[in-house]
Amino acid sequence: MGRTQTQTIGIIGSGLVGGAIARLAADAGYRVVLSNSRGPETISHLVQELGPRARAGTVDEAIAAGDIIALTLPLANAEALPAGELAGKVIIDQTNYYPEFWRNTELDSGEITSSELVQRHLADSTVVKALHNLDWNHMYSNARPTGDPERTTMPIAGDDATAKDIVTQFLETVGYDVVDAGSLAESWRIEPNTPIYFWPYAPAIPDGLTEDEQKRFYLEHPVPPVTPAVARKMIDSAERVTPAGGTLAAMPPAHVAIFMELASGDTVQK
Repeated sequence: MGRTQTQTIGIIGSGLVGGAIARLAADAGYRVVLSNSRGPETISHLVQELGPRARAGTVDEAIAAGDIIALTLPLANAEALPAGELAGKVIIDQTNYYPEFWRNTELDSGEITSSELVQRHLADSTVVKALHNLDWNHMYSNARPTGDPERTTMPIAGDDATAKDIVTQFLETVGYDVVDAGSLAESWRIEPNTPIYFWPYAPAIPDGLTEDEQKRFYLEHPVPPVTPAVARKMIDSAERVTPAGGTLAAMPPAHVAIFMELASGDTVQK
């Protein structure tokens, strides 16, 4: 995963997940332009960690430079994105719907999925839902080279076959196998409250640990890989529930504690 790639990954949102995607991309040889709502100077420390393949920029600069654009910001902020500037871009939609932070009646009812909402706003872009169903820490630490027996599998969904091929190649390059969950209308199968969302990628914490020990265990322990066959079975077994959306109460407590300690405005509406 150390060769130089020809593509640039533009990242909108430099919080926990944005930083993890940036590290994966830079490690795999991609150029990276990171941006956030507070300005390039606020992420200079992260760019220094990533090395010469990464630089900080404005949102406009990340969009202009990016062959692939990763949205790692709260879903509530997606409709403020500059749709015109993003026209023609392949979008990795990492957003998830959590009504306790922001509520939308169309999403509650299941009339549309969260990625359909993003695609509707970015009508001239091609949206692919991916890298939304695991935490930032294990997103980075679980990545493995092709052929590694510990390599795990990520689901994607989208309406455009070419865009899905591009995102699949990116995910395979940074360290994951991929299964196609279908269209954006079918992406509810990989949203919160489904078998493939989050829990298969989180370590099982043993009983009897203190809160600090639980957090340390959560961060330090790897997760057994999800094979493509198991991922497919999880996707196919999903059942749609309404009202839609995830809750922090349904997540591992150690993850929630760490997340709320570290999360920035680029990660969650606080």
